Formats: sequence, structure tokens, C-alpha cells
Amino acid sequence: MDARTPHTETSHPPGWRPERCDRVALVLQGGGALGAYQAGVYQALHEEGMEPDWVCGVSIGAINSSIIAGNPPEKRLERLRAFWDRITARKVWHYTPDGDIYRKARNLTSSMMTTTLGQPGFFKPHDVNPWFSPAGAKTATSYYDTTPLRETLLELVDFDRINAREMHFAVGAVNVLTGNFLYFDNKKEVIGPEHIMASGALPPALPMVKIGTDHFWDGGIVSNTPLQHLLDQDDKKNSLVFQIDLFSARGQLPRDIQEVMARHKDIMYSSRTRYNTDVHRRISNLKSDYYKALLKIPQDQLSNHERIMLENLADLPQLTILQMIYQQKAYEGDSKDYEFSATSMREHWLSGYEDTTRTLKRREWLHMPEPGTGVVVHDVHRERDY
Repeated sequence: MDARTPHTETSHPPGWRPERCDRVALVLQGGGALGAYQAGVYQALHEEGMEPDWVCGVSIGAINSSIIAGNPPEKRLERLRAFWDRITARKVWHYTPDGDIYRKARNLTSSMMTTTLGQPGFFKPHDVNPWFSPAGAKTATSYYDTTPLRETLLELVDFDRINAREMHFAVGAVNVLTGNFLYFDNKKEVIGPEHIMASGALPPALPMVKIGTDHFWDGGIVSNTPLQHLLDQDDKKNSLVFQIDLFSARGQLPRDIQEVMARHKDIMYSSRTRYNTDVHRRISNLKSDYYKALLKIPQDQLSNHERIMLENLADLPQLTILQMIYQQKAYEGDSKDYEFSATSMREHWLSGYEDTTRTLKRREWLHMPEPGTGVVVHDVHRERDY
């Protein structure tokens, strides 16, 4: 079966969600070429009839999010396939012998072609290398030009649909001058292709993007996982969250310099997702304990502030977070995030599809926590909750 081919039938009608679930959220980490894993995740959710009504991404996660939010459900897979087929269209080898050593060599060739030629529909090298460009020139601050990505986004994404707010959409970026991380959110501003490009403008490869009077770089410089934006919402909605990470904080002890570089990248971009969820869960538990303590105090002894607090704490939102992380293949090295071959893309897509299909079979994981529980996190690959 080709995991990238959508089925016409779903297990549930579109919009299906578990009992007491007000929101299905898809939170997509950055990771370049590994982002096809997220497309596979979406395909499995689509086939289950579980369309998200919140998408939030950084870098390649921002691009995938924009394609999902910027198309009706029946066109989303088609547009995701069109994007990934376009940027991985270049042929690397006509034939790759079986075995990890040959696959490593093929992947290395593919990544070298990316660095020298760019990727179709995504980015291309500047005519003048930045080292030979005068300060202030357009080509002086990056190696590549992302004009092809803008054209691709305008073709595959309906920005009017994103700005109609049918789906909550946000992407993270970093202000180059202040270093502050922020989210471009369609609930607060009009979204255009430059916002998605800014979220994926990883220096020094890709150029900073000007929005208004400010310039922005890839949000992954500060935080590669946009989960915090959802956790900061104060809308009291019970949420089923699919947290899709492309770099794993856990890994093997490196045995050579290439593995050192790959491990360093994994740790740097994993962005401490578990730490963020643990902190949020502890805060949620403290709020629950505070609410129980306030209930024991007679109403006539409460201050106005305490009454308001009691009312606010009476309906704390419940979150179930399903944590999925791409599992690196043995033959993938430190260039895995810019190795854009079609073969690797299909493997990443299939991995996301299979991981999500397996996850959705664990029906007990899809339930909302009991009231007062706050946050439950299911670690898909460690097969235990925390």
C-alpha cells in the first residue's frame, strides 16, 4: 500500500473526536526534509476522520501547517503530496544497491546536491556567494534564495481560507533584532506567505524575511516545538494534542564524528518538549489543589479576588498529549534534515503514517483526562505514560 494515497472511506465521519474533547490540535516541530513524517501523520488522522481544528508549526512544520489550514479537507492530502513530490523531484541515483553502506553514500550524495543546487520549488543558490557579496546586498546574508518557496505557497495554499479562521493557525518565528520569539496567529493578524517563510528562514542558509518594519528568522533558533503556544491559551477547551517532533532528545552514544554531529543536532532541536509538558502539568495540578483548598473556605470569608479565582479555577481545561517522535534510521546521519531524496521522503511519510495508525488503535489513549486531572501525556515510542 502507498501510504501517501488517500482512502475515500474513513473509520469515523469527518470532525470526529473523543467524548468531552473540544479541540483536536496538531503541533508540528521543525526538521527540514524529515517533515514528510508529519504529512504521514496527517494522512492517518484524515483517514480516521479526525481533522484538526488547530494547527501550529515551526519551520517545515509551519509549511505543512499552512497547507493543511489553507485547503478544504478533501484537498489537503493532494496538496501535501504535491508539495513533497515537487521539492524531492530531483533524481539522485538511478539504482541503489541493497545495504546500509550504499544507502549512506546515496544519502550523502543527495545532501551534497541540496547544498550545491538547492531544491526545486523550495530554494536555490544565490548567483553570488555571500562571502563575495558587499555588506547590505541582497545576497550578503544567506546562501540561498527562497523565492521558489513563495511561489509554491501561493500555488498550494489558500491564504483567504487561513484568514477566514475556519481553523486556528499559528507559526513561530524569531525577531532578528530583539531575539524575541513570537507567534503569527490568524486570530490576531492577517497571514500571508511571508509569515510561513519567516518561520522557516533558518540562517545562514535561508534569508531573513521582512514583515512590516521587522526582520525574522526560523523559530527553531529559540524553540523548535510550538507546543507552548497552545498551552498558553486561556480558552478552557479540552484538547487532544498530537505533538509531532522530528528530533529525538533520546539517542545512542556516538561512535564517530558523523554520529557526534547528528546527536548534537538531535539534542539542540528537540527543544525539551517533555520538560515543557511536565512544567505545565505541575502548574495544572497546583491550580487544582488551590481550587480544592478554596472550596473548603466559607464563601463569606473569601475576598473578591479569591471569589474570582475560585470561579476561574472551577472549569480547568483537560489535555491529552500524544507525543510522537520520528525514529531515525541506522543509515541516516547529520544531514538527514537536508537530504531531500524522493526515497527518503517516502520512508519518512510512511513512518509517520504507521506510527499514527498504531497510536490511534490505542483507544484508551484518545480519552480526555478525568476532571481535575489536568494533563496526561502518552509517549508513543516509550509505550508508557508520564
